[in-house]
Amino acid sequence: MNLELAGRVVLISGGSRGIGAAITEAFVREGARVIVTGRSSESLQALASRLGDGCDTRVCDATDPRDAASLLSAIEPDYRALDILVTCAGSGASLPPGEETPEEWLRVMSVNVFSVTNMVHVSVPLLKRSGNASIVCISSICGVEALGAPVTYSAAKAALLSAVKGWSRPFGKMGIRINAISPGNIFTDGGTWDGKVRADPDGVAAMISREVPLGRFGTPAEIANAAVFLASPRAAFVTGVNFVADGGQTRSV
Repeated sequence: MNLELAGRVVLISGGSRGIGAAITEAFVREGARVIVTGRSSESLQALASRLGDGCDTRVCDATDPRDAASLLSAIEPDYRALDILVTCAGSGASLPPGEETPEEWLRVMSVNVFSVTNMVHVSVPLLKRSGNASIVCISSICGVEALGAPVTYSAAKAALLSAVKGWSRPFGKMGIRINAISPGNIFTDGGTWDGKVRADPDGVAAMISREVPLGRFGTPAEIANAAVFLASPRAAFVTGVNFVADGGQTRSV
């Protein structure tokens, strides 16, 4: 299927590793003009080396509103408008339930919510110029159901899903669609699940078999496929949606 993404300008925050890197690669493969950001210049350089001239890399800490604003000011002269924003920054590492400090709540909300709200805020003026723009926010099934993840992380992802739904109506009148993707258990080399599998392969295998009807981990490429579709004109009548990609793990409707 031709997703009609060739030549479209795409900004991807937190796109240098894991799911974000897979999404970056997918947009480059579709012929989009991709600007990818991250906090680590080394990770960005490694991604650029793998993709060649397919993406423009910029160091940016999306949790800092001033850094996000500086990024948009820097790219505006070259790109003039944005067609697509994808927010991938996030982290599930936190403290056990009942041990969360005010500082930890602020840190986790900053990484998982404010990194998105900052990028959306500064990007909307350029997205409005597109006339047919789209935002895709990477959330988590931990924001949909209580699955034993850190409470701070689950609450942050639930807040993100609420923001996406709330934005969808006013943004729609601006010509901007916005949707979320909530991945389930996604395996990446060097990621959280990689470490858990190495530490307890039998226990992880039993959990996946018990909790995931499809009986396996998801891959970053599978989330990337959903992201490019939702961002594309092929999904032109879809907004305010949370697309769950979890192998059937969640039980709520």
